[in-house]
Amino acid sequence: MSFATGLKSIVVATDLSGQSEAALEYARKLAAAYGARIVLAHGVDPVEYAALDAVPGAVLQGLTDEARAALDRMAGDLLQAGIHSHSEVRQGAVAQMLVDVVRQYKAGLLVIGTKGMQGAGPVVVGAIAEQLVRMAPCPVLAVAADWNAGPCRPTPGGPVLLAIERNEAAKAAAATACSLAAVFERTLLVLHARTPAEAAAFPNPCAHPLQEFGIKPDESLKVQCIVVDGNPVDAIEQAIAQYRPCILVAGVKRISQTPGKHGTAFALLARSRAPVLCVPPEPAPGTLEPEPCLSAEIT
Repeated sequence: MSFATGLKSIVVATDLSGQSEAALEYARKLAAAYGARIVLAHGVDPVEYAALDAVPGAVLQGLTDEARAALDRMAGDLLQAGIHSHSEVRQGAVAQMLVDVVRQYKAGLLVIGTKGMQGAGPVVVGAIAEQLVRMAPCPVLAVAADWNAGPCRPTPGGPVLLAIERNEAAKAAAATACSLAAVFERTLLVLHARTPAEAAAFPNPCAHPLQEFGIKPDESLKVQCIVVDGNPVDAIEQAIAQYRPCILVAGVKRISQTPGKHGTAFALLARSRAPVLCVPPEPAPGTLEPEPCLSAEIT
């Protein structure tokens, strides 16, 4: 269930280190605004605690019990806020577990936490976050642990920033950003980093992307368009520093066509100082989402 048609279930990846606290807070706000339930998902991955040797069953059971107790406390806090929740503790590879939970609950959003700018970069973001963005059947929201700290903290009531790139996920991303801006009564900033060909072809740089992706400003949706020339990731980073949005929304292709091991999604996750909502393309009517293959290398 997408934002555009009504968000009903949100899966939140939780840990026991506190890294997911900001992610859970963001999920709570979205759940309250959309009337959605939250599924608290925690994965106990034996690889994190031992190399290839088998982990004793008693050790795993202790880890599972600790996780359930922590999730019960989170669920109690959510219930006090009027938000219904459910908990899932599973053993195995965390990325695959999260995708399985999303599919089981037909979730419209997966929320994950990252460490934040103090350690930001490829090592912190890691391959799992980008795998989830590419493979999850729903949008993925990555929230840094320190997203609300430092000089780039969002302005109270800050805008929703939509980064428009012409790909198969652009319309879904635009619909999601419009929904967020309308529900939270925020200005929608539409950022388009145009190519030299676009600069020559379209004399009115703002009107064309708005019309193309179905963005219609009205009394309930205030829209501001920003058109720049140059690298999209650099433009997004500069816009975040200038406008301090509450969230960045970007459409993400299933397979990156960017040269190198990682694509634009990875760069956004590593460099953005705002929570990043990566929106995949909507499946064609009558088709099913492809089953993920998380063991495959992303290109």
